[in-house]
Amino acid sequence: MSRRRILVTSALPYVNSDLHIGHLTEHIQTDIWRRFQVLRGNEIRYFCGDDTHGTATMLRAQKEGRPPEDLLAEMQRAHEADLNAFGVFYDRFSNTHSDANRALVAEMWQALRSAGCIEERDVTQLFDPQAGIFLADRFVVGGCPRCKAPGQYGDNCEVCGATYEPSDLVDPKSAISGAVPELRTHRHLFVRLEPFHDFLAQWSQTPGKMPPETANWLRNTFLSAPLRDWDVSRPAPYFGFEIPDSPGNYFYVWLDAPVGYIATTKEWCDANGERLERFWNDPACEIHHFIGKDIAYFHTLFWPAMLKTAGYSLPTAVHVHGFLTVNGEKLSKRKGTAIFARTYLDHLSPEYLRYYIASKLSARVDDIDLNFEEFTAKVNADLVGKVVNLASRTARFVKGRALPATYPAQRDGGLFAAGAAAAVELAEAYESLDTSRAMRTIMALADRANEFVEAQAPWNLKKDPAKDGELLEVCAIALNLFRQITLYLAPVLPRFAEESARLLSLAGGARWDDATRPVAGTTVAEFRPLMERVDPAKVEALLAAARAMADEATGTAGAGAALDAGEALAGEPLAPECSIDEFGKVDLRIARIVSAKAVPRADKLLELEVSLGGDERRTIFAGIKHAYDPETLVGRLTVVVANLAPRKMKFGTSEGMVLAAGPGGSELFILSPDSGAKAGQRIR
Repeated sequence: MSRRRILVTSALPYVNSDLHIGHLTEHIQTDIWRRFQVLRGNEIRYFCGDDTHGTATMLRAQKEGRPPEDLLAEMQRAHEADLNAFGVFYDRFSNTHSDANRALVAEMWQALRSAGCIEERDVTQLFDPQAGIFLADRFVVGGCPRCKAPGQYGDNCEVCGATYEPSDLVDPKSAISGAVPELRTHRHLFVRLEPFHDFLAQWSQTPGKMPPETANWLRNTFLSAPLRDWDVSRPAPYFGFEIPDSPGNYFYVWLDAPVGYIATTKEWCDANGERLERFWNDPACEIHHFIGKDIAYFHTLFWPAMLKTAGYSLPTAVHVHGFLTVNGEKLSKRKGTAIFARTYLDHLSPEYLRYYIASKLSARVDDIDLNFEEFTAKVNADLVGKVVNLASRTARFVKGRALPATYPAQRDGGLFAAGAAAAVELAEAYESLDTSRAMRTIMALADRANEFVEAQAPWNLKKDPAKDGELLEVCAIALNLFRQITLYLAPVLPRFAEESARLLSLAGGARWDDATRPVAGTTVAEFRPLMERVDPAKVEALLAAARAMADEATGTAGAGAALDAGEALAGEPLAPECSIDEFGKVDLRIARIVSAKAVPRADKLLELEVSLGGDERRTIFAGIKHAYDPETLVGRLTVVVANLAPRKMKFGTSEGMVLAAGPGGSELFILSPDSGAKAGQRIR
């Protein structure tokens, strides 16, 4: 087989947020495929980086009082460190604010201009008069025009699924300042996509370019009608690259973000004496993008049109995966299901997650669920109970001894040969991204190997010195089957595979075909535990930490007010009604604030000690830090939910909820009873 030359990318994570397990799913999938290609002996380069531009980055930098570039550098270091900790490594990890990207974006733009693809026209949209900024859809919130659900963003309703224009919202507000937005007009620049219609229809429907589900979606949703022009500019103020021939306008983030794939390649080429053309202008080089289905639109319509116009190679394949849910729920910071990479690493091994993700992903664009009960059972049963168990039950009997000079194939019942034959099926599964099928096949090999060990019972052979030769052969077979399995698992569990190779005194640099050749004559090292069982207590601690972070982020541990942008805005539609019996379950009490202090490393929380009369004291964490100086609260009366179940947080346990109202931030007001009220009185 000839050696392939491959360039592979994962979607660029946005610089404005820490990485969570949704990001990890994609990067783990990409890294597994990359490691498989390395095992096959192919030349493969992996490039990625941070997506940096946009209003969100600008606003965060302003809020933190520092230049955006400082934020970019900090987040890039954090992102790369998190990904490396999960075994994901790149030839280069850069960002889209680089000089290389600026130059290439300008080149792309000039190509589009020269091809007559750019049009200019006025656009009317909502404007925040207080912040002085035009509002993207996600920065406008209000009631859904169909179902009236409050706190919905300006493009679609998460409750009923309706899509609409931001101006259609009921009582729209700016999520930036809370101001009522105004309609204003500004000149925008557009890329005309309809001239690319025939090209995109032919390219996207070519078998192998993308999953059939994605190709069908493009054909039925977009290519069945004239393609809409693409708005590629944003007016100042905006953090990004100013359009060279249109002062005051900036490239929309989705124009310069994918160009970052090429720019990062160029940076690597410049540092390593390579030529960019060898990767992006050579038909012999394969280009593979790994993305989520939510950004398929950009990678399969806009991006190919840009590449074709500028004379770069088109993607060989765009690999699209579905969404990740946690215990059946969408990833949500507010619900604690958007588990951050660092939070996970504080509690569990990254190889657990790599294996679980591999066992769930296929070549289809299917959503997958991270169910932690299944996660625990699968890792413990498959990796510990089957794979590790194969070595732990045999290696100790031959520690320090050399394996036979010739593999005893005559007594393994054809197991090694069957495992070697599986290399073809497994290679096909890895190549096609059907890692769930690959994991099932590997675990079937492990089952048969364990049946062999159980039947041969080396622990009994060890008792009879006359059967020492037989013992050595049985252990040699079991350890070879173990090595074969760990080599097949190496793209998924690289650290585990390295440690397993040490057991048989094997050096690094394994290749895929090594699984077809048994090991003979090497010395068996002392067996050390290769993987611990998943401790359910650690899983629960992880989930508790995620919930605590959600509480800290939203203030729900004690404030009683929703603090995320778009919630608790003045004039929002009412929540669904409840019965008097339901409301009667809430025990509202007057409490006196005895002490108040800021919570270290928490952006929104104050720790309050409140008295409910007599000797009864409670600790409550309230998300009112931006609204009150702690010392001004001491001695005040307020209203608390006294029968709320205690909530464990990373800062301590919150034993109630302080009621507050307002749009959030500095405009948040705790409920205070009139003079004459006493701590401990129930509100009826």
